[in-house]
Amino acid sequence: GRLSSALDIIRTIRDPEKPNTLEELEVVTESCVEVHEIGEDEYLVIIRFTPTVPHCSLATLIGLCLRIKLQRCLPFRHKLEIYISEGTHSTEEDINKQINDKERVAAAMENPNLREIVEQCVTEPD
Repeated sequence: GRLSSALDIIRTIRDPEKPNTLEELEVVTESCVEVHEIGEDEYLVIIRFTPTVPHCSLATLIGLCLRIKLQRCLPFRHKLEIYISEGTHSTEEDINKQINDKERVAAAMENPNLREIVEQCVTEPD
């Protein structure tokens, strides 16, 4: 259903620093995705991901990758909330704010270096 389609979209995202996917690194797992119906044909998708290390500066980047790929690929109308699993990162509140703030996400994607990294992470391997 909708849960598995959301999971299928994010499980193949690659880690910005490693050749592995987020699923292989257990950054995202089946239990980290929730889908709730919030209106007629509209769903709230909540992702809670676990950065590989507690002070990982890449956490923001991974959050961006999750958001960009889901926005592009989810086949239904949705609102998206992306959080770091509680207690797994030293600045989780800041990062949660950043990856759920449309303007900050848009600004990040205007940075050509960042955008290139995100594109590399979200593009399906051939």
